[in-house]
Amino acid sequence: MKRRCPICHKPTDSETSADFPFCSDRCRLLDLGNWSSEKYVISNPVFDESEDEASRPSARDDDDDNKDAHG
Repeated sequence: MKRRCPICHKPTDSETSADFPFCSDRCRLLDLGNWSSEKYVISNPVFDESEDEASRPSARDDDDDNKDAHG
């Protein structure tokens, strides 16, 4: 697969570059440094935790249901 290095934009190839998708170890380490220094951020959460909790029945609700069914 042929791509351009995300750091320096030089052409790179997955078949010939051990550092793919980067062109070199230097670019790979620069990218790691960008993540470590929080230069890259994910702008929105993948999912909203409050929606996930609201959609799940609580264990307490299940206990109430069992009491009604079994008397």
